Parts: sequence; C-alpha cells; structure tokens
Amino acid sequence: MDLLIKQIRELQNTPIKQVVETRLKEFENNNEWFSELCFCLLTANSKAETAINIQKELGQEGFLNLEQDKIKQVIIKNKHRFHNNKSKYIVEARKYKNIKNLIENQNEIEARNWLAENVKGLGYKEASHFMRNVGYKNLAILDRHILRLMFENKNINEIPKSLNKKIYFEIENKFNNIAKNLKMNSAELDLYMWYIRTGKVLK
Repeated sequence: MDLLIKQIRELQNTPIKQVVETRLKEFENNNEWFSELCFCLLTANSKAETAINIQKELGQEGFLNLEQDKIKQVIIKNKHRFHNNKSKYIVEARKYKNIKNLIENQNEIEARNWLAENVKGLGYKEASHFMRNVGYKNLAILDRHILRLMFENKNINEIPKSLNKKIYFEIENKFNNIAKNLKMNSAELDLYMWYIRTGKVLK
C-alpha cells in the first residue's frame, strides 16, 4: 500500500479526523469571502500563520476600508514579507469586494480560472486556496508542503521550479486521484497532508 495512503487511513482513526471535519464545516460556513481573498493574497510566498495573524488583526472591515499605508504597517508589524506589494494587491482587490456574487454561479474550475486571471497577486495555488476556504472541495492547493509530500511518496517525479497552468493541472490530477483512492474530497486530503508535513491543521 502507498505509504501516504496508509498514513492518512491511520490518521482517520485518531482525533485528527474530528479536527479536519470541524475545519471543513468552518469553510462551508465562511461568509467573509473578501477577507478570505485578502488572506490568500497574503499567503503567497509566506507562512500561513503570519497571514492568519494579519487577517485576525485587520478583519474584513480593515481589508475593505483602511488606507493602504495602514494595511502596510500591520503587515510590517507581523514580520510579513513584501509589505508594499501585498498592501497594494489588497487595496486593488477591493473592486472585487462582492467576490461571492461574481463567482458563485460558476463551477469550481471556471471560478478558479477567473480568480487567477483577474485578481492581481493570485496564482492558481492561491485561487485554489481561496476556493477551498469558502467551501469548495475539489481543487488542489499545491503549496510546497503538498508538493514535497507527493514527491517523497513518488506521486510526482520532481518538484517543479515553477507551476504554470499546464503543470498545475497535471499535478492536481494526480492529487485528486489520491483523494479518490481514499474516498475523500480534495479539500479533506489537503488538510490531512498538511498535518503530516507540519503537525498542524490550519486553513
């Protein structure tokens, strides 16, 4: 049996299963879509925990209303990288403040493509992350932890230096096949794999 699949099946018999299920319900009930969009802008090339701290401090109202310099100062205070670009992307994203209305009638793939093509600062990974965090379940978030784990388990032959659309979709297909083997959705698999790599279930 594939070692990764064995590890995840073992975790499903531990309290981690309940933690994962609770987190997935939180995603389904997330009503602050713009705040989550800004969170995902902050996660690019940075640690999730740092982005979480900034999101907690600013909240949806801060992301929507504070001047760019104020947002930048909060980013700096939390020792986040790229404060100039990140604060700029957040302010620019305000034109999509009604993001839920813009994408909720599209299927997951269409919505992700739209996000990656229209929201400056979002690539396919961040767009997938956003979709998962507002309740969608069938997209892979191919961050360094997931790619490393897939490589270690020989699900991919190498860790790509960059992820263009073609490569992203190829690896995502392999990721989704692992989920199918485990009879779970991709959002669920991501949380288990993240836990294996980090010992944490974040978002």
